[in-house]
Amino acid sequence: MRKTNAATLAGALALGFCVWSASLGTEPSQPVTTFIVQGDEFASVRASVLSVGGTITHELRIIDSVGAQLRPWQASLLMELDPIDNVYENRSAQISGVESLSSSGNEDRETFVPSLVGADRLHQEGVDGAGVAIAILDTGVWEDAGIVESADGKKRAIVQYDAIRDSVSNRVTNDKNGHGTHVTSVALNSRELGGRYNGIAPMADLVSVKAFDEHGWGTYVDVIRGVDWVVANKSRYNIGVLNLSFSAPAQSYYWDDPLNRAVMAAWQAGIVVVASAGNRGPEAMTIGVPGNVPYVVTVGAMTDGYTPTDRSDDTLATFSSAGPTQEGFIKPEIVGPGGHVLATMQVSTTIAKEHPEFHDQGKYFMMSGTSQATAVLTGTVALMLHHNPALSPDDIKCRLMASAQTAVDSDGNLAYSIFQQGAGMVDAYRAVYSTEFGCANQGLDVALDISGASHYRGRANRDEEGNYYVEGLSGYAWNDAFMWNDAFMWNDAFMWNDAFMWNDAFMWNDAFMWNDAFMWNDAFMWSDGLTESTSINVWVEQQ
Repeated sequence: MRKTNAATLAGALALGFCVWSASLGTEPSQPVTTFIVQGDEFASVRASVLSVGGTITHELRIIDSVGAQLRPWQASLLMELDPIDNVYENRSAQISGVESLSSSGNEDRETFVPSLVGADRLHQEGVDGAGVAIAILDTGVWEDAGIVESADGKKRAIVQYDAIRDSVSNRVTNDKNGHGTHVTSVALNSRELGGRYNGIAPMADLVSVKAFDEHGWGTYVDVIRGVDWVVANKSRYNIGVLNLSFSAPAQSYYWDDPLNRAVMAAWQAGIVVVASAGNRGPEAMTIGVPGNVPYVVTVGAMTDGYTPTDRSDDTLATFSSAGPTQEGFIKPEIVGPGGHVLATMQVSTTIAKEHPEFHDQGKYFMMSGTSQATAVLTGTVALMLHHNPALSPDDIKCRLMASAQTAVDSDGNLAYSIFQQGAGMVDAYRAVYSTEFGCANQGLDVALDISGASHYRGRANRDEEGNYYVEGLSGYAWNDAFMWNDAFMWNDAFMWNDAFMWNDAFMWNDAFMWNDAFMWNDAFMWSDGLTESTSINVWVEQQ
């Protein structure tokens, strides 16, 4: 792996890091800072840090790296050593953002989300996520009955890894921020009303990875250490899916980002990684990290018009980030319900205190974002693995896309570009019973990508007028084996070369129809009856 030029790699991503490139002296009075030191072999990296007098804080074996406390002159010296590829400054990050909710005391509520994607039908048929562990990397989890108990009323299998303290517990600790609980509730809450569960996979087990504090702050090294722990304990806890409901602007090629490298290793290990697209839409090229990793399932958000029986006013959420990525990949792959989503959250959390108008002063909080849509997909993956545990991550991604419902307008044309909606709206019922295979991540080799032997680009490009196109596609061609979800060997001369001018219907500016109604091309009935307000923007902000 080559050393990365500071001008090439991102300066400060979601969980904040930047390449150290300054020329510095060796004064012992210089401040000590935490860095990520990366190389080709873990032991050599560790030894190199110790050789310059650094202190190891995190062992990030998943990306052959360590977190280390260094003075600037030590970081500069490390960059001159052969075993070291990159030295990144580790900085703080914050989950933040946020919709009015009438009081209901401690009464349970109908959240509607499982019925929106057909998961309620699967529950009736006994497909409920049993035996599959969902890993959620976030701010922790509230020890609410719907979280710690599965749908049969028994205590579900739970483990929590605190990546900040590097400790493991067989019970969840109080989520003082609230975001992690909300996301977890969407994915697997077993509370019910009228025979309908609050969560998508109410019998799934839970692995909570706490990497953010009560204020939503975290560090890059803690998040990577959390992913590393999930991969190392996959078999022990039967972890099938990893939920990453955070995002930040991508500022490097996907393969150069340390967090993305850890995420690719998780995919290679057989874990389905589901990542949020981000909340910086509707502009093009706003997919965040780690959603810009081509292998993973990246999720955008749709929202209804608060009309329970009328599908015609359902829309793509305007905050939902859109592709393509810098490397030409079409993202997101799929969208899920992410507007004014109702889920549990403790009233004493930071988010609930800052936005009391969105809490019912009982158990429930209303929030919008691609974080919530991501949790819907994570729960859906657990249902798919319950029904067929032999499915690979690529199989899961293929079937999710093949069964999705494309948004079309009243004339049957695309309501939104595939750079906005991907394959369309998730249909959990159809995904579980799909028999498709071989239609995702074609031409990609994650092992070669991680090793640095090969990197890849997608089919998307842009013409001289600034319109985004997809190579070789027209009409609804992507529904035929999803030929847009494949890759080519990376060529540095490729990026947005004006010679790439494929004339088809997928120009970016074809489908900005925010004021027009459309159908999601199926019989879904979007409903929740809650009060309209502003959308939540939940992601990790650059600091």
